[in-house]
This record gives sequence, structure tokens and C-alpha cells, in this order.
Amino acid sequence: MTIEAEVETAKAMRNKYAVAGVGETAYVRGAGKTTRRLGAEAVRKAISDAGLEPGDVDGMLSYQFNDSAFSTAVASDVGIRLNFHMDVFGGGSSIEALIGIACGVIEAGLCKAVAIFRAMNGYSEIRMGGTGARSAIPVTGDMMHSRPYGWYSPAQMFSPTFIRHMHDYGTRPEQVAAVKVIHSEHASNNPKALYRKRVSVADVLDSRLICAPIHLLDCCVETDNGVAIIVTSAERARDCRHPMVLISGVVGRCCKPRVDMHYQTGPVSMAAGYFARDILWRNAGVGPQHVDVTGAYDAFTFTTLMQLEAYGFCKPGEGGDYVSDGTMRLDGRRPNNTSGGQLCEGYTHGVSLVIENVRQLRHDADDTCPIGRDGKRQHTYDYSEGGCRQVKQVDVTANLGWAGPQITSAVVMCRG
Repeated sequence: MTIEAEVETAKAMRNKYAVAGVGETAYVRGAGKTTRRLGAEAVRKAISDAGLEPGDVDGMLSYQFNDSAFSTAVASDVGIRLNFHMDVFGGGSSIEALIGIACGVIEAGLCKAVAIFRAMNGYSEIRMGGTGARSAIPVTGDMMHSRPYGWYSPAQMFSPTFIRHMHDYGTRPEQVAAVKVIHSEHASNNPKALYRKRVSVADVLDSRLICAPIHLLDCCVETDNGVAIIVTSAERARDCRHPMVLISGVVGRCCKPRVDMHYQTGPVSMAAGYFARDILWRNAGVGPQHVDVTGAYDAFTFTTLMQLEAYGFCKPGEGGDYVSDGTMRLDGRRPNNTSGGQLCEGYTHGVSLVIENVRQLRHDADDTCPIGRDGKRQHTYDYSEGGCRQVKQVDVTANLGWAGPQITSAVVMCRG
């Protein structure tokens, strides 16, 4: 007997899984700890945050650039017996893709709950800017092509895309400098942030030039830290400690044509989110107009702008106005990177941006607002310096990951 059935995977997976717990170590320069210890501490905190025990978690995912501990080591330290694990090579845009993989392996019956972590000594050991231990890497393979063009650090590799954006649309440095200004306002209300001082557009433009047109304050911070989240089914998450944060949709590691030399395929000024957005919004069942808070990857000020344009939050060429007109402020139409992001809080290859949006959806941003007798933070919505950073109304968030102009991942989450 033949049974006909129509199944749409996007709808079948939508809101079926949840982020049940989050954990992070301090964002510091010089942790004095191995990445194995940082990862274990972050995973323990995420498990505790979910109200679970190590024995309740049986899957693990991580990512790195040969600069971190592996899942088997961290799981052993935490006391987790693994039914599934995988360690991925990658940086920015990995966390959103791994959230999708976690949902998939749970759906396939390989495990019941997955811890995803990123641990890095991004200041004291392997520095993304190209100094420290990373500077000793020999020039081989594809680097034989990129080095003659001066493409070594992320700033050098990404800046031509933004220069083209400035050429095509007249985008001005002072517009993208507003990204740092706004994120610094958010960070001033975040006790965890490495940089909590508010800055001005003039401060950004007056900081030393790193790689035209990027100034020092256009760049993210470098920190040592461990970060982790727990993904499990919505059914299990209902019994966890916090209000549910559901995973509505994911797009993972979507690319522009010719990833190895994406400049050969235009438009140069458009990031890979242009190709990813139809997958993301279809899977999530919403569009950019439904999103209350964004977490747009801020390795640099302009990467935030380019992600927001590519995913359809504004039209091509309108990103300069979007990021500088107040839309992204805590009291704006669509706040972005409410923790201060990687420009101010700490650099985690994107996990901290997901953690922040989880807390926003729980209505539990860990700012300086007082904690009431019920154990819950009493948010004041006073966004002045040193005040609140919880957004008043948050039902849907979007995290937009960036591995470069040519590779992206994203995840949409919502209140359960």
C-alpha cells in the first residue's frame, strides 16, 4: 500500500527545538587558563543555567582555527558521556550553522541534548589580527595567492568589499562609525563588557588607521573567553529553568559564487546574506519586518551594515542610514547587539551574540538593574549610561553570522 504524504521540512522543524541554557566565562585579556578549561567552565555554566546535570547532555559540537580544545576533552572534564560529537574548523558564522546541525542530529535520534562551545585565548595566544602565535604560520597553499595582495588579517581581507560599497553608494566613514558609538552605549550598561566607555563618532574617526578605511575603533576587541549554549527539544526545554527560547529557522554556511575569489562575481558590495536570506526567512516563517532585535556580526563596524543590507533589513545602499539614524539603539526601532557586541563586550566568533539574544528573549538581560524578591531582574528601561539594557518588547530575534563577505549563517529565535 502506498501512502502519499506532503512534508515540508522547514515547517516540520520550525520551533521544534530550543536553546535551553547559556554560559560564558569572563571576557578578559590574559585569562591564564587553557582553552580546555575555558570550554569546560562555559559548558558547565550553560548546563547549570538550563537546570540540567552533565548526564542530561549527550552531544557536543565545537569550532576552532586549531586554537582550542576538542569536544572529547571538554566532555571528559565536565562529566558528559557522548553519544555524538563533532569539532568543526571555522570561525564567524559557525555558531548559527552548528545550531542547525544540533537540531538535525537530535531529530535523527543521535542524541538528546547538545552542548555547543567556543573557547579561545584570542588575546594571549592566537590573535585574529595576525600577531602573536598566528604570525609564525608559514606561507603555503592559498596564502601564496592572497599574501601578494596584502590579504592577511581579516581587516585586509574584508576592507575591499566595504570600499566598493562606499564607491557604489556613497556610504561615509562617519555613518559606520555610528555602529561603534551605538554598541558602546549598549556596553556601558553591561557589567561584563571589556570596554564600557561610551565613544563618539569623532573618537572613532580620530583613532589610528589600521587598513583603509578601517580605524582602530572600527575593529572588534580581542579577548580570552569560553562560551557555550545547550540545544535540546522544545518538549524537554519546557521542563528546564527558563522560559523557552525556540529555534525558528537556520541557514548554515551559505556562500557567494567562487568563495575562494568572490570578487570575481558581483556585486562585490553585497555579502552572502543576499543568497542566504530566502532560506532563512522561509525556514523561520517570518521576515525581517517581524524581527525585534538583531545580532549582526560586528568583527568590524561595516560588517554589521553589510549583513543588515544583505538579509533585507534595508535596501542595498541604505545601510549607512540604517546604522546611523538611531534604529539600532536600545530604544530604537530594532536594537542591534544589545550587549555591546564584539566591538565592545568580547570576541567569541559570534556565540556571545546568540547568548545575548537568548537573554533578551527571556526578558533577562544581565545588566545592573536590581533583582526583586522573586529572583528576577526588575528592568527599569532607563538606557542612560550604567543603566538598563533590556529591550521592552522582544518576541523575535535574528543572529546574522559572518565568516567574510562570501560566507554566512543565520538563526532566528522566538519566545516560547
